[in-house]
Amino acid sequence: MEREALFTLLDEFQIETPSWGYADTGTRFGKFFQAAAASTIEEKLADAGIVNRYTGCCPLVATHVLWDFKADTNPDEVVRLAEEHSVRIGSINPNLFQDQAYKFGSACSPNPEARREADAHVEDCIEIARAVNSQVLSFWFADGTNYPGQDDIVTRKRRMEEALKKWHDALPPGMTMLVEYKPFEPAFYETDIADWGMAYLYAKKAGPNAKVLVDTGHHLQGCNIEQIVAWLLDEDMLGGFHFNDRKYADDDLTMGSIDPYAVFRIFHEIRNAAELHGRDVSQIAYMVDQSHNLKPKIEAMIQTALTAQELYAKACLVDRKKLQDAQTRMDIVDAEECLREAFYTDVKPLLREWRERHGLDADPMQAYRASGYEARVAQEREAARQERGEVAASSYA
Repeated sequence: MEREALFTLLDEFQIETPSWGYADTGTRFGKFFQAAAASTIEEKLADAGIVNRYTGCCPLVATHVLWDFKADTNPDEVVRLAEEHSVRIGSINPNLFQDQAYKFGSACSPNPEARREADAHVEDCIEIARAVNSQVLSFWFADGTNYPGQDDIVTRKRRMEEALKKWHDALPPGMTMLVEYKPFEPAFYETDIADWGMAYLYAKKAGPNAKVLVDTGHHLQGCNIEQIVAWLLDEDMLGGFHFNDRKYADDDLTMGSIDPYAVFRIFHEIRNAAELHGRDVSQIAYMVDQSHNLKPKIEAMIQTALTAQELYAKACLVDRKKLQDAQTRMDIVDAEECLREAFYTDVKPLLREWRERHGLDADPMQAYRASGYEARVAQEREAARQERGEVAASSYA
């Protein structure tokens, strides 16, 4: 691929970072605190702005209603804060799993009060999305059952269909609804949206503005995620990704930390869809969903963005004409070598040149570390926590 064509593709490759990725996180057993972690929406947007400043490819921030938009939060003020930090609000994520009302599910719950609460919450989320000019409403459901016979599976399916259809039809023009799936946890007998096929059916029934969201950690071991991506692309049903990595299950590790070749293969299928099969891939939402329990939040996000750019650039370099020729000749070795050659190409010099063209530091991580931002905000945020009467992160060190 010509250098200028690659740089154009890199210009178009934008990553949405999650507000919750800048906050303190942990496991189901407890939360681990970092002095520089963000506690408020303003702090989260400030951190996201720093990531975008040093990487040049993260202009959007995913927000979580309840965590970011509380009852007294003014959406206009959030938009103003985002602009102040040179980012924009990306996807709006409803919270349909945390309230006690959702003990037996939200949209699928046998409790009509829980379903009404879920419906009211999603209506509020749509209004927030409208107010902040978000283009994406992103759903993940914890709905499911833990024991055989706990509830009727088909009845739960129909409740979900009805809810998604209603919410889809309430979307403002131009907004996309993404339906995410997860094979297990917290539901250990049956999960109401357990795989990409279920998400596909739900999205199809909901309407033309509903598509599937692929979380790269939400699959059973051995699953061929790039095949799922290729199929969804060919059906025009791939809405976006939640990128992370895993060793065992939904570990929420940083992207590419365990299997970078898998991420490369996903990007390869996206470029294949665009260059060989004429699919429009411009609207795919590239979102990050990771739990930086131990890594410094901003460094982990910068590392993720740089990894994503690197693997995407490698996928763009696949010689598809040569690949098609090898496939036509049924030469398996030559075909695989087309992918291996691109994957093992050192694209860091190209990415340094791309950054320099955009007035960015050639080494974003080192530039960020040299800025002293983390030490400064750690001190400021510790003081702010003490003023609010919260336990300082240093107390847990």
